[in-house]
Amino acid sequence: MIITTIAIVEEAPVRQYIGVATGEVIMAANVGRDLLASFTDLVGGRSKAYETKLREARDVAFKEMTEQASQMGGNAVIGVDVNYAVVRQGMMMVAVSGTAVII
Repeated sequence: MIITTIAIVEEAPVRQYIGVATGEVIMAANVGRDLLASFTDLVGGRSKAYETKLREARDVAFKEMTEQASQMGGNAVIGVDVNYAVVRQGMMMVAVSGTAVII
Protein backbone atom coordinates (compact mmCIF):
# COMPACT_ATOMS: atom_id res chain seq x y z
CA MET A 1 0.00 0.00 0.00
CA ILE A 2 1.30 3.46 -0.91
CA ILE A 3 1.34 5.93 1.99
CA THR A 4 2.29 9.55 1.41
CA THR A 5 1.96 12.93 3.08
CA ILE A 6 1.25 14.61 -0.24
CA ALA A 7 -1.99 14.51 -2.24
CA ILE A 8 -0.45 13.38 -5.52
CA VAL A 9 1.31 10.15 -6.38
CA GLU A 10 3.46 10.63 -9.47
CA GLU A 11 2.36 8.48 -12.41
CA ALA A 12 -0.54 7.04 -10.39
CA PRO A 13 -3.55 9.35 -10.55
CA VAL A 14 -6.31 8.96 -7.99
CA ARG A 15 -9.23 7.08 -9.57
CA GLN A 16 -11.50 7.21 -6.53
CA TYR A 17 -11.50 8.97 -3.16
CA ILE A 18 -12.93 6.63 -0.52
CA GLY A 19 -12.75 8.45 2.81
CA VAL A 20 -10.70 9.22 5.88
CA ALA A 21 -8.64 6.40 7.40
CA THR A 22 -7.23 6.74 10.91
CA GLY A 23 -5.08 4.99 13.46
CA GLU A 24 -4.75 6.00 17.10
CA VAL A 25 -2.54 4.52 19.78
CA ILE A 26 -2.13 5.47 23.43
CA MET A 27 0.82 3.82 25.13
CA ALA A 28 2.00 3.94 28.71
CA ALA A 29 5.66 3.98 29.60
CA ASN A 30 6.78 1.80 32.51
CA VAL A 31 8.44 2.97 35.73
CA GLY A 32 11.90 1.68 34.76
CA ARG A 33 11.73 3.56 31.48
CA ASP A 34 10.57 6.69 33.34
CA LEU A 35 13.54 6.49 35.71
CA LEU A 36 15.97 5.96 32.85
CA ALA A 37 14.47 8.87 30.94
CA SER A 38 14.67 11.10 34.04
CA PHE A 39 18.35 10.24 34.44
CA THR A 40 19.01 10.90 30.75
CA ASP A 41 17.18 14.22 30.99
CA LEU A 42 19.22 15.13 34.07
CA VAL A 43 22.61 14.54 32.41
CA GLY A 44 21.47 15.59 28.93
CA GLY A 45 21.12 13.62 25.75
CA ARG A 46 18.40 11.63 24.11
CA SER A 47 16.09 9.18 25.81
CA LYS A 48 16.42 6.05 23.69
CA ALA A 49 13.82 4.27 25.83
CA TYR A 50 11.14 6.85 25.03
CA GLU A 51 12.22 7.13 21.40
CA THR A 52 11.81 3.38 21.00
CA LYS A 53 8.36 3.45 22.63
CA LEU A 54 7.30 6.41 20.46
CA ARG A 55 8.49 4.65 17.30
CA GLU A 56 6.54 1.53 18.33
CA ALA A 57 3.37 3.58 18.88
CA ARG A 58 3.76 5.30 15.50
CA ASP A 59 4.25 1.97 13.72
CA VAL A 60 1.10 0.54 15.31
CA ALA A 61 -0.91 3.66 14.41
CA PHE A 62 0.25 3.45 10.78
CA LYS A 63 -0.64 -0.25 10.69
CA GLU A 64 -4.15 0.49 11.97
CA MET A 65 -4.62 3.26 9.41
CA THR A 66 -3.48 1.13 6.47
CA GLU A 67 -5.63 -1.81 7.60
CA GLN A 68 -8.65 0.49 7.81
CA ALA A 69 -7.91 1.94 4.36
CA SER A 70 -7.60 -1.58 2.94
CA GLN A 71 -10.90 -2.64 4.53
CA MET A 72 -12.50 0.40 2.90
CA GLY A 73 -11.23 -0.83 -0.48
CA GLY A 74 -8.29 1.53 -0.86
CA ASN A 75 -4.85 0.73 -2.14
CA ALA A 76 -3.20 3.97 -1.02
CA VAL A 77 -3.46 6.63 1.68
CA ILE A 78 -2.64 10.21 0.69
CA GLY A 79 -2.35 13.43 2.66
CA VAL A 80 -1.20 11.58 5.77
CA ASP A 81 -0.87 13.63 8.96
CA VAL A 82 0.93 12.41 12.09
CA ASN A 83 0.17 13.90 15.51
CA TYR A 84 1.83 13.27 18.87
CA ALA A 85 0.46 14.23 22.29
CA VAL A 86 1.04 13.56 25.95
CA VAL A 87 -2.23 12.31 27.44
CA ARG A 88 -0.90 12.48 30.99
CA GLN A 89 2.44 11.83 32.61
CA GLY A 90 3.76 8.52 31.37
CA MET A 91 1.16 8.16 28.59
CA MET A 92 1.60 9.27 25.01
CA MET A 93 -0.70 9.26 22.02
CA VAL A 94 0.10 8.95 18.35
CA ALA A 95 -2.71 9.62 15.89
CA VAL A 96 -2.38 9.30 12.11
CA SER A 97 -4.96 10.08 9.46
CA GLY A 98 -5.16 10.35 5.71
CA THR A 99 -7.46 9.90 2.75
CA ALA A 100 -7.96 6.34 1.56
CA VAL A 101 -7.98 6.24 -2.24
CA ILE A 102 -7.79 3.90 -5.19
CA ILE A 103 -4.98 4.72 -7.57
